[in-house]
Amino acid sequence: MTKHEKAEVIEDLTAALAGTKNLYLTDIAGLNAKQTSALRRACFKSNITLSVVKNTLLAKAMEASDKDYGELHSILKGNTSLMFSEAGNTPAKLIKEFRKKSDKPLLKGAFIEEAVYIGDDQLDALVSIKSREELIADIVALLQSPAKNVVSALKSAGGNLSGILQTLSER
Repeated sequence: MTKHEKAEVIEDLTAALAGTKNLYLTDIAGLNAKQTSALRRACFKSNITLSVVKNTLLAKAMEASDKDYGELHSILKGNTSLMFSEAGNTPAKLIKEFRKKSDKPLLKGAFIEEAVYIGDDQLDALVSIKSREELIADIVALLQSPAKNVVSALKSAGGNLSGILQTLSER
């Protein structure tokens, strides 16, 4: 790879890093062709961009980026694959689901909304992170809950009141 090609790759990676809030660094070494194809298909279905990068080029792109990737520089060893997504927990869920059939991919680290997670032991914490849509749904449900309780109470109280009046009128 020439210096010009490397500069282009670094520039493309820097642009990709600037355009995303959620980044997962994984190790997919050891997967055979069938498993790799299955992983790529699952990523495509989940709207996750999967790409394999050279560690040195990724490190230079991270340095050129305006974001603080903290300790992620230290885990750039061995094979590294990047997963970009809109939702913070989607790649973690995909990794966990894919691991039911295989022991890979391994999570090296993640950068989620300015927070850095290092190590494969953080996978459960990343799965439990709620996406923006899930948070909005929770807030809407919480806001609707008191109104539903009032309507339910009025309906049940109205039924009880009319039942009591009817019983009294029959006597």
